[in-house]
Amino acid sequence: MKYFKYLAVGILFGIIMTKSEAVSWYRIQEMFRFQSFHMYGIIGTALAVGVTITALIKKFKMKDINGNTIQFYDKDFSVSRYLFGGMIFGLGWALSGACPGPMFTLVGNGFTVVIVLILSAVLGTFTYGVLRDKLPH
Repeated sequence: MKYFKYLAVGILFGIIMTKSEAVSWYRIQEMFRFQSFHMYGIIGTALAVGVTITALIKKFKMKDINGNTIQFYDKDFSVSRYLFGGMIFGLGWALSGACPGPMFTLVGNGFTVVIVLILSAVLGTFTYGVLRDKLPH
């Protein structure tokens, strides 16, 4: 019962993603072809909300589900790290037509073929975890 609020937020997220057409393969294609501002507006809104929420978490020293204070740590900035990571992420997004968040929403909307994408994403994440120490960072 204590996790119900997270389930409710997830369902709300799915509804918002569906109604805003952020899960539409056609909208994603338009974005990558620079034919429409629609997806850039959604991403910009998500960025603004994320920055605002992060600032509120820091200002009010909010706690996580276990009562621990949420802490943010600085990361080493490397152009190649973000450039190649972004290229791999964008290539996967463009080829699959689905960002990781909306993949679950697509399954909920009846596009069960997306389960293959989810399994591929999990396998890719697992593979990275296994090879992480051997990769340049």
